[in-house]
Amino acid sequence: MTPPNRPPSSAIPAALRCVPTLLAVSALAVLAACSTQPGYERPTQTVPAHYKEALAATAGGIWQPAQAGQAGQQGAEVPAAWWTLYGDTTLNTLQEQAASGNQNIALSLARLRAAQAAVASSRASQGPTLGTSASTSRARSGSQAADGSSTARISTSHSIGLNASWELDLWGRIAGTVDAARASAQASADDLAAARLSVQASVAQTYFSLRAAEANAQILRETLQAYDRSWELTRNRQQAGVASVADVAQAESQYKSTQVQLLESESSRTQLEHALAALLGQAPASFSLPATGTLPQPPVVPAQLPSQLLERRPDIAAAERRVAAANAQIGVAQAAFFPALTLSGTAGYRGSELSNLFNAPNLFWSLGPQLALSLFDGGARTAAVESARAANEQAAATYRQTVLTALQEVEDNLTAATALAQEQQLQTEALAAAQRALDVVSNQYRAGTVGYLNVITAQASVLSAQRSLIDVRSRRLAAVNTLLKNVAGRWEVEGR
Repeated sequence: MTPPNRPPSSAIPAALRCVPTLLAVSALAVLAACSTQPGYERPTQTVPAHYKEALAATAGGIWQPAQAGQAGQQGAEVPAAWWTLYGDTTLNTLQEQAASGNQNIALSLARLRAAQAAVASSRASQGPTLGTSASTSRARSGSQAADGSSTARISTSHSIGLNASWELDLWGRIAGTVDAARASAQASADDLAAARLSVQASVAQTYFSLRAAEANAQILRETLQAYDRSWELTRNRQQAGVASVADVAQAESQYKSTQVQLLESESSRTQLEHALAALLGQAPASFSLPATGTLPQPPVVPAQLPSQLLERRPDIAAAERRVAAANAQIGVAQAAFFPALTLSGTAGYRGSELSNLFNAPNLFWSLGPQLALSLFDGGARTAAVESARAANEQAAATYRQTVLTALQEVEDNLTAATALAQEQQLQTEALAAAQRALDVVSNQYRAGTVGYLNVITAQASVLSAQRSLIDVRSRRLAAVNTLLKNVAGRWEVEGR
């Protein structure tokens, strides 16, 4: 019978019966809106409007200026396969092999997969978990009386059931963890792009150094032939009595010293070939590159504004994403000050007889929320928040320093490439002058008007000028190669 002071449930309007549920849902919605996640803003870094050395680089033919009719725009875009600007088919083939065989790229790719798996793992915490369990046990209970009689009872229990739990992310702790994992995964993707770019630049630079060593060896072989003829001429003149024994010894010393230099160049070329094989992911014994002794010409680099560098460099992007990840971790640490609410439920069957286990009387279930909050931890949570903030500041400082380093690298290589272009021109002129001097001295020696020491000095000057020219060309290629690396990176920024 219904109590006199309480109306029957059928008399209570349905809308009123829903009020408690609506209030509970509203309360949870309000709590869920109270996220502890701080807002994220990309760290600021002052970037100049133009590079300091851009004007000199443009005048020196290094930096391609903006085209007519492109007001406010720069020159042609750097291609994704930026090394094709050198026009060297062998280099193109080597880059293709490195893309599939280099182990540093494979390592970065594996790290990216691990970071993506971490994102999936963190997302799984946003949903409920469901599990099952089954057990059987046999137990003895009771005691033995003083007269020796026993009241012990042996019982058997079987159980099978389902259990579920769901932590409500009221304060954004789980969402912050997901955001941090996602930003870290994006940083790993940028690390992969940076690793590819670094390998591409290393392959190109090693290839250029190898060709420079070949060019040096080729010049030394040609010089040895000339020195051999001079040595033979000096021996003949000594036999004829118009040259001294000292002249013959000097010619021999010059020839032997040049042989040593040739061996060093050949050894350097061999080691560079081994290094190139390792970059391609191959064993040195299985890799061989035909010698040409020809260095490619450095291309003109399409100009970029400093602000464009921030959009293209993968190392800058990776540093910025790590700032975002560190910022999300601050919210995760702050959420520890608030209680964690978990909804859990269990349902199943429990009985003493397995054959009747699934009968209705054996059914059991439980459902309810659980609230957990740490009341005292000795300042551990406060320290965790301060640690997260410090980590965020470290990441921001690293980002700014990465930007500054990138700007410095471009300025340095603009300066180096411009200066080396001028050095190459001057060194070419110096070589021509040394060659003219050698021709004059050689004719004077044959006429007997000068000693052989003059010939040796002139020959050494020509060889030094030739090798210096190769060195300048190699260093100029290195500077342009690094400059292209600095402005050639790219990545997708949508959705960040």
